[in-house]
Amino acid sequence: MDVNAFLDGFGLVTEPQNLLYCLIGVLIGMLIGVLPGLGPAATIAILLPITYSIDPVSAIIMLAGIYYGAQYGGTITSVLLRLPGEASSVVTVFDGFALAKQGKAGTALGIAAIGSFVGATISILGLTLVAPLIAGWALSFGDPEYAALALLGVLLVATIGNGNKLKAMIAAAFGLLLATIGRDSFSGAERFTFGSLQLTEGIDFVVVAMGLFGVGEILYNLEERHGKPHVPAIVANIWPSRKDLKQSSGAIGRGSLIGFVLGVLPGGGAVMASLAAYATEKRISKHPERFGRGAIEGVAAPESANNAAATSSFIPLLTLGIPANASMAMLFGALLILGISPGPQLVEERPDLFWGVINSMYIGNLILLVLSIPLVGIFVRILRVRPAILAPITALITILGVYTINNSTFDIFVMIVFGLIGYLMKKVGFEPGPMVLAFVLGTIVEDGVRRSMLIFDGDPTGFFTRPISGTILAAFVLVALWPAAKAILGRRKAATVPAAPAERDDADTPTR
Repeated sequence: MDVNAFLDGFGLVTEPQNLLYCLIGVLIGMLIGVLPGLGPAATIAILLPITYSIDPVSAIIMLAGIYYGAQYGGTITSVLLRLPGEASSVVTVFDGFALAKQGKAGTALGIAAIGSFVGATISILGLTLVAPLIAGWALSFGDPEYAALALLGVLLVATIGNGNKLKAMIAAAFGLLLATIGRDSFSGAERFTFGSLQLTEGIDFVVVAMGLFGVGEILYNLEERHGKPHVPAIVANIWPSRKDLKQSSGAIGRGSLIGFVLGVLPGGGAVMASLAAYATEKRISKHPERFGRGAIEGVAAPESANNAAATSSFIPLLTLGIPANASMAMLFGALLILGISPGPQLVEERPDLFWGVINSMYIGNLILLVLSIPLVGIFVRILRVRPAILAPITALITILGVYTINNSTFDIFVMIVFGLIGYLMKKVGFEPGPMVLAFVLGTIVEDGVRRSMLIFDGDPTGFFTRPISGTILAAFVLVALWPAAKAILGRRKAATVPAAPAERDDADTPTR
C-alpha cells in the first residue's frame, strides 16, 4: 500500500466540497433506506445524469455514500413498521419488530446503529489493506482472464443470489442478449436494431437502469402499498444498556467478518451476508428459541453484516472492474460515464479517486453514526407521507434525468418500456438485478472472448492453458455443476434412509 497516496486521499476527502457531497450522499442514502421499495440501486440510477456536471471524485463519493447510507436507513422501517426499507434489512424484521412491540424499539435502533458502524469500519480497514494487493495481482490480467472473470460473475449472480435460481438465470440471459444490441465493435454490422437509427449505438445503460429500478419500482410499490396505512412504533430509550451491548458484542464481531467475506463475492452482497449472519447466530445460540421473539443478537448480527458487505463489495469493483451486485453495477456505470475504467490500473492511474472513495467511507460512516439516532424522529414523520405523493415527484425526476443524458425523447420511451418490464418482472417473481448485472458484464464477456480467440488463433483451449483464466473457468464449472451435484447427493442420502415400519391397520387385525 502506498502510504503517501493513502494520506493524500484523506486530504482530498477533507476538502469542503467533498465533505459536502459525502454528507449529501449519506443523508440521501438514509432517506432512501427509510422509504420502502426504492432502494440504493434505483436512487443511484436516477441520479446518474447529475454526475455529468460534478467532479468525478465528488460524484463517486456521493453515490457511494448513498449505497452504504441506505443500509442504515433500511433498519428504521424494519424495526418500526415490520416493513424492510432495503432488501438487506429483511432479516432485521424478525427480531427488530418483536423488540418494538415490547417497547424496545429505541434499543433495537441503537444496537443496529452501533453494529452498522462497527461492521462498516472493520470492512473499510479490510478494504484499505486488501484492495491494493488484489489490484497488484490483477495487473497480470489479460483479455482471457477478464472474459473468464466476467463470465463467472454472471453465473454467480444468477445462481448464488436469493430467489428462484431458474428465474435469475433467465433474467441474466436476457441481460446478455440486451448487451448485443447495436453496432458490432469488431465488424461494424448492426445487430437487433430493426432498422432503428437510435438503437445503432446500443441501449444506454442509464436508461435501462432508470427504467427497471426507477419506473419499475415506483409502479410496483404503488400497487403493493396502496390502501395500507402504516403507523410507526413509538421510539424511546435509544441508547442501549451495558447489558445489551455485552450481549450483542459477539454477534457484531461475527456479523462483521461474515459480511466482509460475502460482500466480496459476485452475487453475494448485503442480502446474503445478513441472512448468513442471522443463521449463524441462531445456530450457535444456547437458546435459539429466542430468535424471532426479540433477540437483540438477531438485530446486531444482520445489521453488522449488511454494512460490512456493502463496503467490501467495492473491492471487486475498484480492483477488478467487476460489479458484485446491482448497486455496484450502477456505480460501475457512473465510472464509465465519467470516463474512468475501474480495474487494476485504477490504483496507478487515478489514486486520487481510488483512495478518495475508500477514505470517504471512514468519514461517511462516522457521520451516519452521529446522525442516525437523532434523525429517527424526522424519518418517522417522513414514513407518514403517502406513496401517492412521493411517486409522481420521483417519476418526474426520473424522466428529466433520462432526457438530459442525450436530449432524446426516444430514451424516455425506452425507459418507460423497461419500467413496464421491471414492474412485470417483480410481479411474476423475477429480480431485475441479475438482468442489469448481466447487461453490464455482457460487453466485457463478448469483447474479452473475441479478442482472446484472436490471440489463440481460434483455439478455445487456450483459456485453460493460462493459469489464471484456467483456474477461474474451473471455478465456473464447479459453480455451474454444484446444484446438480447437491441434488444427486440429496437423493442418494434419502434413498439410504431406512423406511419407517408401516403401522398395522386395525381392519387387518383378526377379531376374537
